[in-house]
Amino acid sequence: MISLTDSQKIGMGLTGFGVFFLLFGMVLFFDKALLAIGNIFFVAGLSFVIGLERTFRFFFQRHKAKATSFFLGGVFVVLIGWPIIGVILEIYGFFLLFRGFFPVAVGFIRRIPVLGYLLSLPGISSLVAQVGESNTMV
Repeated sequence: MISLTDSQKIGMGLTGFGVFFLLFGMVLFFDKALLAIGNIFFVAGLSFVIGLERTFRFFFQRHKAKATSFFLGGVFVVLIGWPIIGVILEIYGFFLLFRGFFPVAVGFIRRIPVLGYLLSLPGISSLVAQVGESNTMV
């Protein structure tokens, strides 16, 4: 079992609350306040989980400048009051930031019995093969 420090436990809680508030804000027709709280909790939780230095190194790498600008720009746009545009920018930035992780995640999900079967269905398998084999989703 993985041992977590107290700050990492706090970060997991903040990240979980952030995801909850983001999803709940989208369900309630892009409620500005819930989306703003979710964004703040998510970014703060990420900082607690991996540490401030690693968070800055992750977001501010030269080859991730476009992705970071879209993600953090989306957070800013939500905070100033345009939630739909902000969420669209955030989602695009999120996919650009984590596109290198998607093949790893697809490979892991393929090994899970029920989910692996679902990923092998005819309509889904071609999309999953494209995502799972390439590192570029642009």
